[in-house]
Amino acid sequence: MSSPSRYAPPVDLSRYAWASIGAAAATIALKGWAAAMTGSVSLLSDALESAVNLGAAVMALAMLKISIRPPDAGHRFGHSKAEYFSSGAEGLMVLVAAVLIVREAIGRLVHPRMPEQLGAGLAISAVSAVINGLVGLLLIRRGERMRSAALAADGRHLMTDVVTSAAVLVGVGLVALTGRPRLDPVVAIIAGANIVRIGVGLVKGSVDGLMDAALPPELETRLEGVLEAHRTDEIAFHAVRTRESGNRRFMEFHLLVPDEWSVKAGHDLAEDLVDELRAIEPDLRVSVHVEPLHDARSYEDIDI
Repeated sequence: MSSPSRYAPPVDLSRYAWASIGAAAATIALKGWAAAMTGSVSLLSDALESAVNLGAAVMALAMLKISIRPPDAGHRFGHSKAEYFSSGAEGLMVLVAAVLIVREAIGRLVHPRMPEQLGAGLAISAVSAVINGLVGLLLIRRGERMRSAALAADGRHLMTDVVTSAAVLVGVGLVALTGRPRLDPVVAIIAGANIVRIGVGLVKGSVDGLMDAALPPELETRLEGVLEAHRTDEIAFHAVRTRESGNRRFMEFHLLVPDEWSVKAGHDLAEDLVDELRAIEPDLRVSVHVEPLHDARSYEDIDI
């Protein structure tokens, strides 16, 4: 007899990636216009980062679509880890953008040039920063709420663009006020260094996910509290583990029960535990292995 699955299918978040693609395309046009108008290397570096944003957003869209595919014969555990490839790729793209920015800035340090029409260029750049900021905050909040590594990484990527734009606006403004053209590439180099920091963080987060990092400590403590509430002289637990895989969370453990219990009694307790654990974390997927408490073989795999 079949019954409905207790696990809801993953949510399609790709529409948010389309918002990121739209924001990237708009800001490339605006920043490219501002850079061409002024000749500022800082504004050019800002436009280069937006070009990287577009590639990253397209990558995020593809991975979000792949991550929600159901399990198949070759991928029995689903495709949720695909999101980490997007996060890692975005981190690498951010680092590439930083290299391009610093290279352009060094060239302008050697051969300084006073930017032109700075007022109009700064106004255009400010508009693009507002667009990125609004879309970036949307992606971060939705990504964290839905535990989407790709979406959150794309949002943070856009926010690095906002930080870069803010630095560029300050730097180019100082150039206009002081008449010192070398301040322009100096600001670009500082912005590039900040982008490196963000890129390293994105790559690290991707690696942690691919390595099956454990659930957050606070959540693990609450989940283990459910098991401890059932622990008695006749009921025990070991090999308790948790992991996070994209937008999915997993917990598994061995449940040790009295040797004389029936299969049904052990299974009923296991199902009750699953229900209690999922009451704390509804998206948790729980695997329970029931073993006899006094059988020596039950302890051979205690250190899994």
